[in-house]
Amino acid sequence: MGLIVQKFGGSSVADAHRVKNVARIVTDTYAKGNDVIVVVSAQGDTTDDLIEKAAEISKKPSAREMDMLLCSGEQISIALLAMAIKELGFPAISLLGWQAGFNTSSSYNKARIKKINTERLKEELSKNNIVVVAGFQGINKYDDLTTLGRGGSDTSAVAIAAAMRADRCQIFTDVEGVFTADPRKVKDALKLKEITYDEMLELATLGAQVLNNRSVEMAKKYNVELEVLSSLTNVPGTIVKEVANMEKMLVRGVTKDTDVARVSILNVPDTPGVAFRIFDKLAAKNVNVDIILQSIGRDGTKDITFTTTCDNCDTVKEIIENSEYEDAKVEINTDVAKISVVGAGMETHPGTAAKMFEALYENDINIQMISTSEIKISVLIDKEYADKAVTAVHRAFFPVK
Repeated sequence: MGLIVQKFGGSSVADAHRVKNVARIVTDTYAKGNDVIVVVSAQGDTTDDLIEKAAEISKKPSAREMDMLLCSGEQISIALLAMAIKELGFPAISLLGWQAGFNTSSSYNKARIKKINTERLKEELSKNNIVVVAGFQGINKYDDLTTLGRGGSDTSAVAIAAAMRADRCQIFTDVEGVFTADPRKVKDALKLKEITYDEMLELATLGAQVLNNRSVEMAKKYNVELEVLSSLTNVPGTIVKEVANMEKMLVRGVTKDTDVARVSILNVPDTPGVAFRIFDKLAAKNVNVDIILQSIGRDGTKDITFTTTCDNCDTVKEIIENSEYEDAKVEINTDVAKISVVGAGMETHPGTAAKMFEALYENDINIQMISTSEIKISVLIDKEYADKAVTAVHRAFFPVK
């Protein structure tokens, strides 16, 4: 009937029982007459376990050797899943990322996909095989293994779907689709039937853990229709596509992100070009920043505050301490969280921000920073109130009936 790309995360293949369950899902799709390519992550907490093993040997292992180590996790998963599929009487073959044609940049731990040579994939499909591919990995121009960073298996699946012009890319997780909030934290969260690429991208970027943001960017670029659904329950999921039926729902989701650091650079000169020079140096070190505030100048100096991820803190501190601004002082606070509401068209609907701020006020939650765009409003708060804030804001926009 068509070509279906299916991706299964680590929790979906965490043990033998779940691997066999995934094999049944895959073979059911195949038995309906579809060609199937499956992308798999490392089992359960395997990646974290491998990182801990590396830490036992070296405090600062080389990025290249870490990629060599981490690629082993997916190799285990694909071999076990291929075995399980064959046990059910269906043809299958497992391929590592490089065998599946993934050519990447040479940025170890965070490589980018440059191209996919689809020859091997097409050859195996022509043999009627179910092709099981290791996600998260590829090979660079030096023939070294590389990894795509956290969530890279989502990106691998979408890249294959785009390169092979698949009819659909299904992302299987441990939840039944995309919800208005994390259903494991907010009991009244609602499942969305469909959502636009832009909305999904904002949700993913702002802390929703359903899809990796790079995979959503790629899906939008190549118009790959995504379906997010559960590997544990046989129910329809959420479709991610270009234009969704909005159903008059303004806010589509509420998210939290606790991997946030608030960085304040104090006492920098109040002169033209200072912000450019600081953020240019941050960009050169691949430090992404989000919310940015600059104070009004006083006594010839000003303060610049922004947010970034926690793993960038040491890099930021080193850049500022080694800058030409001798009087500059860096203050970093990682006990913060970013709470966001996302929905297309919010810019033209007055009152959205007020409703969010009111919900936080009624729960005695102080706002430290605010950022807005056409489809999202984000606030920075103390981390200890993150779950309370998400529940309160969600209830404001999705009252319990």
